[in-house]
Amino acid sequence: MRVFLLLACPFFSLSAAALNEVTFHKDIEPLLQARCQSCHRAGEAAPMSLMTYKDARPWAKAIKEAVLVRKMPPWFAAPDHGQFANDRRLPQAEIDTLAAWADTGAKEGDVKDAPKPVTFAEGWAMGKPDVVLEMPEAYEVPASGTVEYTYFVMPTGFTEDRWVQQVEVRPGNKSVVHHIVMIVRPPGVKYVSEAPLGHAYVPPKKEGTHKPDTGQGVLQGGQGGIEMVGVYVPGGLPYVLQPGQARLIPKGSDIIFQMHYTTNGKAATDRSRVGFIFAKEPPAERVVNAYVANMNLHIPAQANNHQVNARITLYNDTHLLSMFPHMHVRGKSFEYRATYPTGETETLLTVPKYDFNWQLTYYLKEPKLLPKGTVLECIAHYDNSPNNPYNPDPKSEVWWGDQTWEEMLAGFVDLSMPVTMGLRDIAVPKKPESSGAAQ
Repeated sequence: MRVFLLLACPFFSLSAAALNEVTFHKDIEPLLQARCQSCHRAGEAAPMSLMTYKDARPWAKAIKEAVLVRKMPPWFAAPDHGQFANDRRLPQAEIDTLAAWADTGAKEGDVKDAPKPVTFAEGWAMGKPDVVLEMPEAYEVPASGTVEYTYFVMPTGFTEDRWVQQVEVRPGNKSVVHHIVMIVRPPGVKYVSEAPLGHAYVPPKKEGTHKPDTGQGVLQGGQGGIEMVGVYVPGGLPYVLQPGQARLIPKGSDIIFQMHYTTNGKAATDRSRVGFIFAKEPPAERVVNAYVANMNLHIPAQANNHQVNARITLYNDTHLLSMFPHMHVRGKSFEYRATYPTGETETLLTVPKYDFNWQLTYYLKEPKLLPKGTVLECIAHYDNSPNNPYNPDPKSEVWWGDQTWEEMLAGFVDLSMPVTMGLRDIAVPKKPESSGAAQ
């Protein structure tokens, strides 16, 4: 009986924050500015704006529910592994304040209490770019059917090497853009060399046989002279580096937009773009984006918790800066693990509930040294059962593939190294020097 009275009493249903009047301009608007408005504004990923009282008031109860269950802000890293600079979890006091505002009538309060509005660069989360490169022509996405990966190649026009500190990839039409990979192709590199400059190009499809899954992986992203410098995925944020760090775009390079479109029942047009903010001084460290992949993955039909591993060895010292797990709609959980030359093993990141609709990059608070000889492993679990509401076909075996009904295991990483090095120095073992003696 005592428990029932406590639960039924309105006084006890409110948090301590409700004991003082909670108003929008004094208490809520500063939280929305700090935590929400980067996405909850016109033209961004969130479905509604929270820029003003008029915007936010109808959503007061929904905001309360979302923060109480920690659905918002989106954050999926388990707290027992790793410390991250961009940890989005709200402190309990902020959750209490948002809940109290909803419970006490979502009052506006005095406009004089309002903080100064936050200003955002038009169309850019990172701020005004130094250079914007846009797809040379719009692409018409059909209403239905499968659209294979489509490439657009355009010259940068850079007459000198450029060191880039921030990269933001912006889809022209989020309703049909599944993801974008931004690739740098230096002069002389033959990658998609058949593609005409400025026009859509779909490479011929290569048919291959499936190989056994041994759990061995590859470190993709810098082989053959190309390099990824930016990615767009749903819920993702711009690539941001610390002072003294930068990505290299060699002079005379082309930028390649690798576009993955998905149809949604309505014909659409897309013209995506990328913005760069250049380093203001020569960097001390080069940063390279790559991903640990297992392209031989195989997920049996009906499997509800199938594990796939991808292991690679690092052949030079490097520092890990960030991690970004990528799977498709059968993705269930993802883990990064390092086994050091000493034999010690460390879990770097665990995402126990992977969400295809919110693919986040996790930036370490402090760079993590990965010494030469470290084995970096990604462990992924997939739900190919009927219990997965996003599963397009539980009766199908699943293999690596580009489309959402296929699957991927791609553990993206940002690695830092001296400016004289590149990804090949990390990913490829050094050949022993010849003695020069006649044999």
